Amino acid sequence: MSKIAQLRARRDAKAREATELNNKYPADQRMPAADAEKLDAVLNEIEAIDAEIARENRLNQIAGDEQAEHEHALDQATRHGGQSDESAALRAMLTGGLSALTPAQLQASAARQTPEMRQAMSTTTSTEGGFTVATEFSRTLLEAMRSMGGVRAVASNIRTGTGAQMLFPTADATQEEGEIINENTEVSTQDTTFGQANMSVYMYSSKSIALPLQLLQDSMIDIEAYIQNLLKLRLWRIQNRHQTLGTGTSQPKGLVTAATLGKAGATGQVASVTYDDLVDLEHSVDPIYRAACGLMMHDDTLKAVRKIKDSNGRPIFVPGYEQGNPGGAPDRLLNRPININQNMDPMGAGKKSILFGDFSKYLIRDVMDLTLYRMTDSRYTLKAQVGFVAFMRSGGNLLDVGGAVKCYQNAAS
Repeated sequence: MSKIAQLRARRDAKAREATELNNKYPADQRMPAADAEKLDAVLNEIEAIDAEIARENRLNQIAGDEQAEHEHALDQATRHGGQSDESAALRAMLTGGLSALTPAQLQASAARQTPEMRQAMSTTTSTEGGFTVATEFSRTLLEAMRSMGGVRAVASNIRTGTGAQMLFPTADATQEEGEIINENTEVSTQDTTFGQANMSVYMYSSKSIALPLQLLQDSMIDIEAYIQNLLKLRLWRIQNRHQTLGTGTSQPKGLVTAATLGKAGATGQVASVTYDDLVDLEHSVDPIYRAACGLMMHDDTLKAVRKIKDSNGRPIFVPGYEQGNPGGAPDRLLNRPININQNMDPMGAGKKSILFGDFSKYLIRDVMDLTLYRMTDSRYTLKAQVGFVAFMRSGGNLLDVGGAVKCYQNAAS
């Protein structure tokens, strides 16, 4: 069992202990001092374990640490099983270029290529050129990105055949209502104002990577899974940052940017939030949206929320355990699911640190399939390497005018 698995097992055991202790007393009964101290001690142990888990994860997921990315991807690749026809074709292209494809594979690849891609292919070097990743590969990549959390895990998603500008009509008729009229009385006029929400897409690059020929020639390595794990880390990071904090100018508009103010912290709450603030934030969203609402925040913000206690000294939030298993309890706050997004700002002066709402109203638009290029020019050949770079066209925006997502903003001072 890995160290992280051992830590998570310890956390589950402590979380069960905390839940059982917390449930011994009804909400209107003050917990005895001895049990309150014991519960605080257990919660402190859980925080210490969470810190250890976070440190272990950071060792493998430090932004920009290419070696960590390679080691993680290699570990995942060696565990992968069989191959489909599409995966076999992709592997052949990765290891030997387009010249390594069978006639059937080459024909299938050409059917997936755009005119621009065919023009980009070298007419003299058969090992160069674009390869449109099979649908199976593209879908796996997106699922991997969802498993890492962030906005894509809870947003809606569409795929379009072109990257042409897409406009969505909008209207806010929430304040409009009908009327009672007398006999032979002309009805009043009340027009609805329509607007437009733009859904542009942007070209994302994984940045180029160079793989040694030894790795490509090693038949024991599932090179498709290796490349996928490199791509999911790089593309997910940049896309999630923009889907969270993007300005909407030359990049997608992020959830935080698009969310309107639901609750502002009182003076002095620069790095804190109260239980009443969270209730006010919840009720700032119209009831029609609240059936599907959740919370989103940085892990440091969740850490602060976990320390909030009610008037009887009971924590308002007890960590869940054994997520996904029968009898388990996922983390919830105000009986709402919690989504951790490390691209959100932790609590600080004037920061929008907590989001609440229906995140499915945020739409992510992907254009066609991810495209992968193989490069064998002298820059790589002289080092016995083969270069790869992936491109993905994507955009995002909160397509809502009714206030489906609101934010809690810390005080400026």
